[in-house]
Amino acid sequence: MELTKTKYKKTELGIIPEDWEIKSVGDLMGFKNGLNKESKYFGYGTPIVNYMDVFKHHGLRKTNVEGKVFVSFQEQMNFSAKEGDMFFTRTSETQEEIGISAVLLEDIPNCVFSGFILRGRAKNTILCKEYKQYCFTPSYIRKQIISKSSYTTRALTNGRYLSLVKIAIPPTLEEQKAIATVLTDIDDLITNLEKLIAKKKAIKTGSMQQLLTGKIRTKRSGDNKKFKKSKVGRIPEDWETIKIGSIADVYSGGTPNTNTPSYWGGQIKWMSSGELNLKYVYDVENRITEEGLKNSSTKEIPKECVLVGLAGQGKTRGTVAINFVELCTNQSIASILPSAKYISKFLYYYLDSQYLELRKLSTGDGGRGGLNLSIIKNIFIPFPKPEEQKAIAEILTDMDSEIIDLESKKEKYQDIKQGMIQELLTGKTRLI
Repeated sequence: MELTKTKYKKTELGIIPEDWEIKSVGDLMGFKNGLNKESKYFGYGTPIVNYMDVFKHHGLRKTNVEGKVFVSFQEQMNFSAKEGDMFFTRTSETQEEIGISAVLLEDIPNCVFSGFILRGRAKNTILCKEYKQYCFTPSYIRKQIISKSSYTTRALTNGRYLSLVKIAIPPTLEEQKAIATVLTDIDDLITNLEKLIAKKKAIKTGSMQQLLTGKIRTKRSGDNKKFKKSKVGRIPEDWETIKIGSIADVYSGGTPNTNTPSYWGGQIKWMSSGELNLKYVYDVENRITEEGLKNSSTKEIPKECVLVGLAGQGKTRGTVAINFVELCTNQSIASILPSAKYISKFLYYYLDSQYLELRKLSTGDGGRGGLNLSIIKNIFIPFPKPEEQKAIAEILTDMDSEIIDLESKKEKYQDIKQGMIQELLTGKTRLI
């Protein structure tokens, strides 16, 4: 492939190559709503393209379509899905999630499609199936899809709305395939990175289970291989079990009055419980003033506190993080302060491995209430000697660093891909 020089023209969609043309989507395909059936018919029968299949993939192959549904012969004919068909998400809670598209890249015998998606079947051969994977992803297309949708209690699009969307099209199937090949290559890179990240995370999870229970010992642990029963299960004979409150102070934070402007916008970092999902906390979104600090129950905490989510029925409760900057927190975070008695990162990794157990400790009906400082202080943890704690933490930190590097690389490729989509699918960069 090589870049080609071209002339451009002004259009309703912006500046595009002179030899590209603009078409309404309705000129390219006809739309049909999908199959709706009672839940008892699902789980067996013929393959069905579902909402999440379309949401997750640009191009669908047999391996991507795992759903099954029992249908009559007439339903199979009415709601057929065949190679080259496009599918669009029809409804969602947000407008940003409607009109997401995927193309069926190969025939799947007897396949049908769900009522939560729309099928777009080609009226002509203007678009090749490879190009269909990407041609509805540029921002100028997404803006049209969203602007032409409706919203009451949920966002909704339909075939009539989608038919009105305008699209700029390269003049030859050869150019379309060249664009699709470049984007598929970078998609493959991203997919391979995702698989590698998943593999590394699985290895880390297994390593945590082994290292944090002493089933695998580090070089700094000595030769003791005997085990004993404890309040946290079987642990090495030379390990102890202790309560968190016996080795560290534990505080909760607070929130300055949000109706007092002078409390907010200062220089002091203030962390909300929603930011616990950062895991490694180097910065947070909000700042408070000295006045806000003095007139609330929040406290400044040092670096390397182990942070635990206290409240809420969502994922936040029981989520564990560790801060690497001084900051304050809200009242829904418990801060376990660092101490010379233990290695913070060891405690972080141990509590992180106990997410489900922490949620079970919550007060209230069925554990749906929340954690509190008393519960946190009275949690028993396995406690090897500091040098072994440090060795375990170093191994897991190295694993985390590798995963973070891979995730950073994946994000970089995703950004590159978005840039390429805007360049290639508007003709700003041409390929032959």
